[in-house]
Amino acid sequence: MFPTEPAAVNNGFGALLKNRSFMLLWIGQLVSQLADKVFFVLMIALLENYPPPPGLAENSMYSTLMLAFTIPAILFGSAGGILVDRLPKKLIMVGSDIVRGLLTLCLPFLPQEFLILLILTFAISTVTQLFAPAEQAAIPLLVKRENLMAANALFSSTMMGALIVGFAVGEPILSAAKAWLGEEYGQEIVVGALYLASAGIMQPINFKENKFLNDSQAVVHPWTDFKAGLGYLKKNRLVLNAMLQLTTLYCVFAALTVLTIRLAAEFGLKEKQFGFFLAAAGVGMVFGAAILGHWGDKLHHKPLPLIGFLIMALVLGVFTFTHNLLLALVLCAFLGVGASLIGVPMQTLIQQQTPPMMHGKVFGFQNHAVNIALSAPLAITGPLTDALGLRVVLVGMSIVVVVVGIWAWHNTRRVLQDII
Repeated sequence: MFPTEPAAVNNGFGALLKNRSFMLLWIGQLVSQLADKVFFVLMIALLENYPPPPGLAENSMYSTLMLAFTIPAILFGSAGGILVDRLPKKLIMVGSDIVRGLLTLCLPFLPQEFLILLILTFAISTVTQLFAPAEQAAIPLLVKRENLMAANALFSSTMMGALIVGFAVGEPILSAAKAWLGEEYGQEIVVGALYLASAGIMQPINFKENKFLNDSQAVVHPWTDFKAGLGYLKKNRLVLNAMLQLTTLYCVFAALTVLTIRLAAEFGLKEKQFGFFLAAAGVGMVFGAAILGHWGDKLHHKPLPLIGFLIMALVLGVFTFTHNLLLALVLCAFLGVGASLIGVPMQTLIQQQTPPMMHGKVFGFQNHAVNIALSAPLAITGPLTDALGLRVVLVGMSIVVVVVGIWAWHNTRRVLQDII
């Protein structure tokens, strides 16, 4: 049983294509996400121009830069959501894009010192933490409840597509920028222009929001708001359960990002060709999202997340027993389908069950949990694989996914019975 409200009238993606404001939001966030990925590639590329500080080796510079990029997501993920509830979503999204674009354009004019590069990377990543919860909170403001499933299906597929494709196209985009616009400023101009283009795309959006705010509520009380958001999650077990399932999903994909490098070697590919497996999973996610976008109203009574977890567990369990590359890619596509059956319904549930005045706090918590879920497996998956072997790790992940899926299904049914 899938605990979202059945759609009254669901025209799938057709209704979304006619929604001008939603399409501007979708295109804007797609451009912004592409800018995030290309910016990260730019930071790595610029390191060769920055002399290492005394006592810091070149490899340590890469690691330190990655920490500067990821730490803000862990520190400020929830804090960003607090501001989202206090300020207009449009101001936050457009403003954060403009700030990131201008900071990127400042790069060529700053001294080439590693510390300055770290500070700028940290600042841009910190501003990014405002964009994600504002984006999620904006979707229910622009889309009718009956079209939320289709909207989240579209966002989920393109978010995963940006994650997979963004890093792959980053280097070609930067190389073309150097060739066309010059080596001194070309790369920074292109990345900054992407952020500013995203801001320009979203500027015409008209949000109907903040009716519940008054002057006294406009003041930010971080600790009070944090406790209010945490208290809401403790009371609304459906939303908390959905968030835990999303966190598990992102943990699996983060671990697979590391494991696919080893899998590429297992199938006779070069290590840098690991993206083939991620791309196949992305195709599966797009396919699954398309199914939910068009027929979600007919499937709302099915245990979609449970089915998704079981599909993912099956793929993980049999993957290392497969020696055919084509079959492995097909399995990755099925993994993506299973992921969409978890991600899209759970995101829709959170949006439906969360009142407008709590959107920022809840999506801030979600952003925080997802960032941790993406970071932790990156640190432990490699050492575990070295110690236990690829097959043991994949089978172990399969067991964990099954347990989480069945637990979440039973927990959801118990919560629904209590509500009824």
